[in-house]
Amino acid sequence: MKLTEQHCVPCEGGMSPLTREEAEVRMSEVPGWELAADAGSISRGYVHTDFVSALAFVNAVGNLAEREGHHPDIHLTGYKRVTLVLATHAIGGLSQNDFILAAKIDVREEGYYTEFN
Repeated sequence: MKLTEQHCVPCEGGMSPLTREEAEVRMSEVPGWELAADAGSISRGYVHTDFVSALAFVNAVGNLAEREGHHPDIHLTGYKRVTLVLATHAIGGLSQNDFILAAKIDVREEGYYTEFN
């Protein structure tokens, strides 16, 4: 089943985060996202044309995250740059939820932004 067809499941801990190898396999399903050096999170940067569109993007991601019950760290800087960082805080690393949300963000926002690194 595609990531975009799945839903995030509540995670209260009690499970291990994905290993680097497991995370690397899943990275092919979320092109454009970067795996952190410690394999504990994934991130992606976006640049918008102006503050209003950047803020709209942040709000759209926030609404999606709220529906999924899984929330990224969101950084809005330089008035139009947005960086999203996904990790499952309850387990101190990555879970399937992070990849599900990343895929859904990409589909929902396709064509809405340009990337930056």
